[in-house]
Parts: sequence; structure tokens; C-alpha cells
Amino acid sequence: MITVELTYDMAKALGGVRRFQVDGARTVADVVRLTRERFPDGAVQFETLTRLAAVAVNGVLVNYRRGMGTTVGAGDTVTFVKAAAGG
Repeated sequence: MITVELTYDMAKALGGVRRFQVDGARTVADVVRLTRERFPDGAVQFETLTRLAAVAVNGVLVNYRRGMGTTVGAGDTVTFVKAAAGG
């Protein structure tokens, strides 16, 4: 099982579910697809909420690995991270 952690806005759209587990995912792309399927309005709502989000596996942003092709396995945590700016 792979644990998925959502941003606050994503969790709010799913009725407060902040963490859940998925089974059968082999890559980050699989996790993203399985997460998208949980949203009541499907892809439209999901895309809106993730427009400014990054994805991390075990705390490392996937763009520093192999992007959506990054492999995942049992015990991994995939986190949607909302982009933030500061000064």
C-alpha cells in the first residue's frame, strides 16, 4: 500500500480526507490517476486543485527524480505539496 497525502484544499474537496492509501500503483502517474478518480467532479476539479501543486515521494519532489515515471512501492508516501512563495 502507498499512502497519499493531500493539500488542504484537496482534502476539503473530499470531505476532509487528508490521507488515504492506494494499492496497485507502480509509478507516481498511477498514484495521480488513482487520486483523481476519488474526486466527485473528476478530472476538472482535480486539475484545478493541483494546478499549483508539486508531487513528492517520501519528501523528495519528483522533478528531482524521474517525474511522473518515478517508481513507488509499498510503504512509500506520495504527497501533493501546494506551491508557496515568500520573500
